[in-house]
Amino acid sequence: MRIVVAPDSFKGSLTSREAVEAISAGIHRVFPKAEIERLPLSDGGEGIAESLVEALGGDYYSQTVTGPLGDKMKATWALLSDGDTAVVELAAASGLTLVPKTELNPLAATTFGTGELIKDALDHGCKRLVIGLGGSATNDGAVGIAQALGGRFLNDQGQEIGPGGQALENLVRIDLSSLDSRIKAIEVLVACDVDNPLCGPKGAAYVYGPQKGADELMVARLDKALFGLAAVVTKDLGMDVLTIPGGGAAGGAGAGTCAFLGGTLRSGIDIVLEAARFSEKVSSADLVITGEGMMDSQTAYGKLPVGVAQAAKEYQIPVIALAGSLQPGVEKVLEKGIDAYFSIVPGITTLDTAMGQAYTLLADRTEQIMRTIKIGYSLK
Repeated sequence: MRIVVAPDSFKGSLTSREAVEAISAGIHRVFPKAEIERLPLSDGGEGIAESLVEALGGDYYSQTVTGPLGDKMKATWALLSDGDTAVVELAAASGLTLVPKTELNPLAATTFGTGELIKDALDHGCKRLVIGLGGSATNDGAVGIAQALGGRFLNDQGQEIGPGGQALENLVRIDLSSLDSRIKAIEVLVACDVDNPLCGPKGAAYVYGPQKGADELMVARLDKALFGLAAVVTKDLGMDVLTIPGGGAAGGAGAGTCAFLGGTLRSGIDIVLEAARFSEKVSSADLVITGEGMMDSQTAYGKLPVGVAQAAKEYQIPVIALAGSLQPGVEKVLEKGIDAYFSIVPGITTLDTAMGQAYTLLADRTEQIMRTIKIGYSLK
């Protein structure tokens, strides 16, 4: 029996690698000779660097960069074992968790530090760049990233605009002639699992601005500034970023990385599965086991377990999903390639207790599923 074990993390309790080990332990209690392909994964948001390093091997590099509000800080990026692919996350240098809640301010927050990480990756000779957009504190349309790489964003006096979403109000011209030429010579993939446009009611400012500290007036101001950015991009770069699905991701960084870096927006799950050579590894499997901390109606729309299931279904491989919690609407995953799902919690308990025992619970539930499969072999 050959089983591919490919879960996401069980957030707050198990990393994806720990989840893989727990599931594998449960399998081997019943089928000690089972061949297990271990693939700790992520959905391409925060944690995409760790996921790819876990799955493919690689090293982390640390660099002093500019934090979201201008303070110097240490941040890391990853170079995968192929020696060519760098993985940079906005969350590492421009992330929401880097700013105290009382100081969140998307008018001032910049992605400059992320650009500095990208420059360090270029200095290490990367030929392919994966940018993870999840968890940003910013709303500057990736202007800070481009500024760190030599792009010029000028006001009506021909002076460089300052940092943050507020500074976009003064933008009248974009000049990328001094942008680091190395960025044009590499493939830039941008992990994005939302389809929000850059501007408008479903855009970056209105949907994500409040969680970054924006009040109602600030949201309207940020949205107007992004409209202005889009107009200048069209004028100076000849690109319409208002119509890009996912352009509003990470405070407009989805649109900005396309316009300034020549990036291609891709599903984070697709990037992770492709990099992990999932299709190759699942093609000869008998079973796939995936999972995540909580499964609900949203799991069916772009979450990792369904991404894994849909890839497995190309080879007609059955898929079982495990979760710490099953919420209303979870049955929708059965329409997306998952054949059966199970909660790992055996009965009524507190959240803290369940999370504290997650490894044991996951291994135990997997064991019982394997026992059921073993019974199936004996039925006539």
